[in-house]
Amino acid sequence: MKTIKIKEFSFSKYHGLGNDYIIINDLISVVPEEKKGILAKKLCERRYSVGADGLIFVSNSEKYDIKMRIFNNDGSEAEMCGNGMRCFSKYVFENNLVDKISFKVETLRGLIIPELVVENGKVIEVKVNMGIPLLECDKIPVIPGKDPMHCIDEKIQAGEKNYNFTAVSMGNPHAVIFKEGALDKQEVDKYGSIIESHERFPNKTNVEFVNVISSQEAQIKVYERGVGITMACGTGACASVVAGTILDKFKINKPVTIHMDGGDLIITASDDGVYMEGPVEKVYDAKIENFEI
Repeated sequence: MKTIKIKEFSFSKYHGLGNDYIIINDLISVVPEEKKGILAKKLCERRYSVGADGLIFVSNSEKYDIKMRIFNNDGSEAEMCGNGMRCFSKYVFENNLVDKISFKVETLRGLIIPELVVENGKVIEVKVNMGIPLLECDKIPVIPGKDPMHCIDEKIQAGEKNYNFTAVSMGNPHAVIFKEGALDKQEVDKYGSIIESHERFPNKTNVEFVNVISSQEAQIKVYERGVGITMACGTGACASVVAGTILDKFKINKPVTIHMDGGDLIITASDDGVYMEGPVEKVYDAKIENFEI
């Protein structure tokens, strides 16, 4: 593919609990479609470039108020991202691209409706209905085990270790593993990377390691598909609460505080969807000149 040089483009940096994203207004940007994944990989590389967990494009939607596209830092396009959606929501409101505190967003996962808490014209918190989780194996997707329809508390081998996992899709696939005691980052990194690419997951998977503290509190660490360990993961927090509700560790319609390295999210699994609440912050606006992709 031919290399091109973009003379100049602007971007913004946001984060939700340390899960950080570069945001580009694709309504006015000059990034060709075939270069978007390449740009994500180059911009998101830490220490050598801007550095981020992903790159978000704000685009026009033919169906809803606005559209979000998100690329992982390996250049692959993701279906959805909870923390990314919260960053996106703050960006589009504060840049006057939407003028409502609740609006409809088109994603690869489908319709998402964020609700904003605004003070003095600034978004300080975002609540998102992440939609109905998918549990059918073919929709996640995950290769079935003992149950041809669902994958709940099933065994999986990762290297020399065996885990029990529950597969959930929040528009993107998740393998949720419950463990007792403190979570070890080295274990998450080593075995999360193996499970991410396990043969049972045709499109790879995000991996959550969860320590349940009580029926309304848990700690998680996430190995994100196409990214690695991140400070926080919105869809991972949602998937963990869904899996825990199925296994009677949490209660339906009861908020669960999820502790992650970057901070806390409040997740509520209900009959009409999974709700995620948490803060979001703008880091800076910037401009890049003469960038080759």
